[in-house]
Amino acid sequence: MRRVTVLLVALVLATTAACTPANETPPDVQVSGDPGSAPELSFPTPYAVPTQRVEVLVPGDGPALEPGQPVLLDFYAESAEDASVIGDTYSSEPRPFVMSAEALGPDLFAALSGQSVGARILQLAPARQGYPATVAVYDVLPTRATGEPVTPREGLPTVTLAADGEPTITMPDGDPPSENVVQPLIRGSGPQVQAGQAVTVQYVGATWTDGTVFDSTWTDDKLPATFPIGVGSVPDGWDEGIVEQTVGSQVLLVLPPGQGGEAGLNDQTLVYVVDILAASGGPEGS
Repeated sequence: MRRVTVLLVALVLATTAACTPANETPPDVQVSGDPGSAPELSFPTPYAVPTQRVEVLVPGDGPALEPGQPVLLDFYAESAEDASVIGDTYSSEPRPFVMSAEALGPDLFAALSGQSVGARILQLAPARQGYPATVAVYDVLPTRATGEPVTPREGLPTVTLAADGEPTITMPDGDPPSENVVQPLIRGSGPQVQAGQAVTVQYVGATWTDGTVFDSTWTDDKLPATFPIGVGSVPDGWDEGIVEQTVGSQVLLVLPPGQGGEAGLNDQTLVYVVDILAASGGPEGS
């Protein structure tokens, strides 16, 4: 895990090198596979990478990337020297960044600027800071739920979304339910989440009593969070609510006292809105 994280930092730093224009196809480098799944790379070795090159392989058809907003990336990288795999988030989990030159490096930021969710980008980076020259592919993943809206049952908290997808929860009058409530609000078209996977999510949590927000990934840098699901690493209400939902979904969880797992709030009913962005690993390696 640490090796992949350090490598990604190195690849991002490598984007400060000189860059050829986007969409200029690097010779002898071929990429196969669909966006969202691990690519297959083909190139002669050793492959000379004197300067950085960037090509947009697939333009995205989702929301446009906006400066200062989160960007979620999967990547796969091979050594240009011998085609050995030196980084792969598809077998672990995607990495979130703020969409800025400071976080991404000026040239990768420039390559992503004007792109949209769903884009696939090829990057050739020269050797830098002790790492070999690399051939890498980046997939731009959603940072909010995408799918078909679902009409919730009556009597539950209502959820409104800001332009960037951040939820606001309004509590109804009356007493909270005595049992866990799992209510999809948006049904994504991705695979079902399996117990034992790592899920990448955006979420906000509020108390039923007065609607006070006590936790949210949407504040500050608005970066998604990743954690294991269905293995007892999160509160029981989260395991019950997220396992078997589909990637891309937004789910409303209403968790009675003791089910939300929030320190200092064990005596309260807690309400979460969770956007499921990705699910990685698991018993079948999906």
